[in-house]
Amino acid sequence: MANLPRTARVVVIGAGIVGNCLVHHLARLGWRDIVQIDKGPLPNPGGSTGHASNFIFPVDHSREIADLTLDSMRQYKELGVFTESGGYEVARTEERMEELRRRMSSARAWGVPAELVTPDHVVERVPYLDKDQILGAFWTPSVGVVDSLRAGTLMRESALALGALTVVSTVEVIGMDVERGRIRRVRTTGGDIEADYVVIACGVWSPKLARMAGAAIPLTPAVHQMISVGPIPQLAERPGEISFPIIRDMDTFCYERQHGADMEVGSYAHRPILWDPEEIPSIDQARLSPTETPFTADDFDPQLEQALELMPDALAAEGAEIRYAINGLLSLTPDGAPILGETPEVKGLWSAAAVWIKEGPGVGRAVAEWMTQGYPEIDLHHSDIARFYPHQRTRAHVRSRTSEAFNKTYGIVHPGEQWAGERGKRLAPMHAAERAAGAEFFETVGWERPMWYASNETLLGEYGDAVMPREHEWDSRWWSPIINAEHLAMRERAGIVDLSAFAIFDVVGPAAEQAIQGIVVAQAAVAEGRVIYTPVLDARGGFRSDLTVMRLAHDRYRVVTGGLHGMADLKWFADHLPDGAAVVDRTSSFTTIGIWGPRARDILGRLTDDDISHTGFPFLTCRDIAVGSVGVLASRISYVGELGWELYVPMEQGARVWELLHEAGRPDGAVPVGIGVYGTTGRLEKGYRAFGFELDGERTIVEAGMARPKVKDADFVGREAYLAQRAAEPRAVLCTLTVDDHRSATGRNRYMLGGEPILTRDGGVLTDGHGHHPYVTSAGSAPSLGTHVLMAYLPPDQAVVGNRLAVSYMEELYPVTVGSADATPLFDPANERIRG
Repeated sequence: MANLPRTARVVVIGAGIVGNCLVHHLARLGWRDIVQIDKGPLPNPGGSTGHASNFIFPVDHSREIADLTLDSMRQYKELGVFTESGGYEVARTEERMEELRRRMSSARAWGVPAELVTPDHVVERVPYLDKDQILGAFWTPSVGVVDSLRAGTLMRESALALGALTVVSTVEVIGMDVERGRIRRVRTTGGDIEADYVVIACGVWSPKLARMAGAAIPLTPAVHQMISVGPIPQLAERPGEISFPIIRDMDTFCYERQHGADMEVGSYAHRPILWDPEEIPSIDQARLSPTETPFTADDFDPQLEQALELMPDALAAEGAEIRYAINGLLSLTPDGAPILGETPEVKGLWSAAAVWIKEGPGVGRAVAEWMTQGYPEIDLHHSDIARFYPHQRTRAHVRSRTSEAFNKTYGIVHPGEQWAGERGKRLAPMHAAERAAGAEFFETVGWERPMWYASNETLLGEYGDAVMPREHEWDSRWWSPIINAEHLAMRERAGIVDLSAFAIFDVVGPAAEQAIQGIVVAQAAVAEGRVIYTPVLDARGGFRSDLTVMRLAHDRYRVVTGGLHGMADLKWFADHLPDGAAVVDRTSSFTTIGIWGPRARDILGRLTDDDISHTGFPFLTCRDIAVGSVGVLASRISYVGELGWELYVPMEQGARVWELLHEAGRPDGAVPVGIGVYGTTGRLEKGYRAFGFELDGERTIVEAGMARPKVKDADFVGREAYLAQRAAEPRAVLCTLTVDDHRSATGRNRYMLGGEPILTRDGGVLTDGHGHHPYVTSAGSAPSLGTHVLMAYLPPDQAVVGNRLAVSYMEELYPVTVGSADATPLFDPANERIRG
């Protein structure tokens, strides 16, 4: 190995699968002067890459993870290190069979060949299974295993062959130097190295290294138990490392994977066993490797009994014994997603952490693209390290959420499922009043947000079947017909909504206008008091965000964005400021209350002497008004398609304004309305797009139907790409569809939740100009229309109003019709109500 250079363009810390793939792709994209270091020896420096049971199942309910996995499989095959074996996810219960039907939806949506099969199909290919233990299985023929150490070596060697890389092993990082907020130096046992960029790609050690630079990578090392049993006669008779399909015994949270004459059995069913990075032994102290810790048999014994039930002839074969058993360390994050991107705290310091072998090459390519060209081809916003709020970066939060998440690795997780731990961290000032009204709280980035209110249960009798009740437990889990009743009450009278989860920040200074103009698509050189709804793009013209900007003064703009993406938006704006502008986070200074409905003006008018008439307070304007004795910033805008305002209230006055609005609204029958209306029913009836659902880095303004007649002259990020998109024909078109018939084969009505594939009426596959298959980006009730609404990107030739298609839900086809092929809403298409 080479000596440590004194300077580098980029230092990649870690020589596991992620670090190796990253240096390969950085070199492929033209970077030189790359230095890769690791404290262990090569090719196996002692991280999780060396002990992971390296099989790959491509289907995931997350499109982002599925795309990364499919890209990784492609790269592994190109390297010649992938062996396709096929894989079964078997079900022992009917509940699991229903989940496997849901997995079929994801497989079809992402274009992964798969099918549901009988127990006979399984035992025909895996004869040592007890057929009586299973009801059925999900078969994926493209499942396989990868030689991850060989893959990493080939990737690293390709960068060396290009003359782009210097590799130094057995050298440990002991510190990092940050100057004026930017990484400058890595200090190691082999000397110091100056660097423009540093990437932490060292798995379970990542938090420890990040802390050296004053940054946070919120993950924890966690134990995954695995044993190897052998020799097994049925396996020894076959040539090669693997000749039988891999088995995931999903209901017992375990897997069984042939490895030569042995059977590996791994578990996600045992108690969560978390480590601190500082506790991981050194290479000299470790018996096997630092991430292969002593086996705790008591934790594994119940899992072994369940594995014996499934394959008694193999695991109990004469002469077979446990030949290898470890508590292997892997990385867990609070939300289960990887941690990728430049750290918010330190410029030039990047994270490529919490990545499993199945995603390694895909992540390596994506992060390299992000570093070299400013954006990855695969949208990574769910994995962006900037997504975490300060409380989510704490060790207490990480340990709580990962302890809860570990046993969900193979669990049946509902799309609306809520966390049990780390709750009550961020409370709106009106929280006590909401709790008294029976609010059902859902958590978003720590905020407790009312999804619906039990106090509105009386509305169910008022609206009857118009609330569109759901018969099936899965469809109605984490949902209530009260949401639809609140929606109808808001449409008829008025609804009051807690919007405290908004992220709010100001862009201030003499260059504030220049800053906003250079970041957002919409014209921001507007008069004070104007409200701007605008996309934010990356350099390729994909959505980076979608938000509201208010011009408060000549040198101050207020940005309001969704809480889930708020920290990433804050970083994006901060990263693109010119001299003379600064960003000030105001999220904790204000609570936001929305009031909407045909009686909203009457209600607010009882509390203010300010002119709030249509001419006195036009749509898309904002100004300070008095609500009672409280000064608030009122913005006339709506995400539910009704007359009304967002009121930005000093946090300490929020409870008082909430109370005043309810008192003033009582004569008109105003009700508190949950986020179920704001984020789903009201939004979908109006066809409003949402970032993270309809809008992401792989979608364009044109495809989303959000193009305006003109493009401003001022330059902004993504302008050149946007102009090119406007000049070309779209390769997909965002449409709103209605479900024509909900009846399933059992006669019960079923309601889609999102992620389901859109097909031809007879079940044929559709493909858009990107090579993607259409799927439901958002789904929900439209109570005012009496129908269930879906949004999906369709191939342009299918994006025709009245076109009859189908949606596949739990392996049944339901007829749907295209109701809108642009931004025209199904409800109040002329937008008369919002401008009342």
